[in-house]
Amino acid sequence: MSGDILGAGLITELRKRCPNAKFVGIGGPKMLAAGFETWFPMETLSVMGLFEVIKHLPELLRVRRQLLTRLYDLSPDIFIGIDAPDFNLGVEKRLKAKGIKTVHYVSPSVWAWRPKRIFKIDKATDLVLSLLPFEKAFYDRHHVACEFVGHPLADEIPLNSDKSQARQVLSLPAEGLYLAVLPGSRGGEMEKLLPTFIETALRLKKSLPDLTCLMPLANEARKAQYHEIVAQYPGAEGLFACFDGQSREVMAAADTILLASGTAALEAMLVNRPMVVAYKVSEMTYWLARKLVKVNYVSLPNLLADAPLVPELLQHDATPEKLYQTLHQLLSSDSSDMTQQFESLHLALRQGASASAAAAVINVMGS
Repeated sequence: MSGDILGAGLITELRKRCPNAKFVGIGGPKMLAAGFETWFPMETLSVMGLFEVIKHLPELLRVRRQLLTRLYDLSPDIFIGIDAPDFNLGVEKRLKAKGIKTVHYVSPSVWAWRPKRIFKIDKATDLVLSLLPFEKAFYDRHHVACEFVGHPLADEIPLNSDKSQARQVLSLPAEGLYLAVLPGSRGGEMEKLLPTFIETALRLKKSLPDLTCLMPLANEARKAQYHEIVAQYPGAEGLFACFDGQSREVMAAADTILLASGTAALEAMLVNRPMVVAYKVSEMTYWLARKLVKVNYVSLPNLLADAPLVPELLQHDATPEKLYQTLHQLLSSDSSDMTQQFESLHLALRQGASASAAAAVINVMGS
C-alpha cells in the first residue's frame, strides 16, 4: 500500500475533524490533491535496496536536515511519518525530543526480524498505527503504544469480488477455467520466478487443456522482460493472456492464483481466491533470511491466520513439479474452507482504516 494513498486517506479524514488544519511535509500526487503542501518530492524517499540507499544517502541526509530545520521553526501540533521507517523514525526521534507529538503510520516488520528495533520506535513515537492485528499484539507484549486501525485495501475491496464481472471487464469468456499468474512487479522477482511459473503453466495446460493462464504486467519494462523470457521456452508463446496492469481484475477473474509473495498475496486474499505463494531469492539472501527472520510463514494470509492457510513454496521447494501438483489439486478440488477463512480475515481487517487512523491522531494531539 503506497504511502501516498495512505496519506491522502488520512488527510481527507482529518479535514472532516479539523477543517482549518494545514498539512505540510513530504507527499505525493494523491496527497497534493487532498490539499497537502509538499516541500520535497515524495520520490526522494522511494529508494529501495542497500546499494541504492548508499548511493542516495547524501541527498537523503540533506533532505532530512532541511526538513527538520523547517519543522523546528514551524513547531507543528503533530508529525505523522508514513512508512519509510529508516528516514521517518530518525525525524520522529528528534521531533519527540523537542516536545512535538509524533505518530508512525505503518509498522516496520519488527515482528519478523530485528525485533529490538521496537525500543528505537518507542523512543521516536507517541503512537504506532498498524495495518495488521498481529502487529499490535507484538507491540502490546513490549508495552509500546500501538493502535490497530485496519487495512485500507480491506475497506476498498468488496467482500464479494464478482468473478463474472471481472471476466467481462477483461473481455474474457464467462465460462472457463482460469489461473492468474503474478510473478512479481520487480525485475529481480520476475527473473527468478517467471521461468519456473512458465514451466508450471505448461504442465498444467497439458493436463488441463481448457485452462487459460492470465498474467498482468505492471509496466513496459516488465512487458519487455516477459517477452524476452517466454521466447526461451518452446510452446510458451501464447500460453498467457497478458494485460496492462489490471492485476486486481485478473485475480478476481481467476479460479486460482499463483503469485510471488508480497502485498499481492493480501490482495488475492481480499478478492477471495485460492492461491499458491512462491518466492525465490539469491542463495546468500536466503541463507541470511533463515538466520534473521523469526516468523513461521512469509505470506500475509498465513501470518494473519497464524496457520498454513495457503501453500507456500519457497526457494528450493518452488519447483515446477511441486507447484504443478499443488495447483492441480487446488484447480480440481473444492477450496471453500480456504475462501471462508479469507472472508473472516477480510472482515477483521475492514476497520475503516483512514477514519480510525484520523481518530487516533486526534487523540494523540489531545484536542
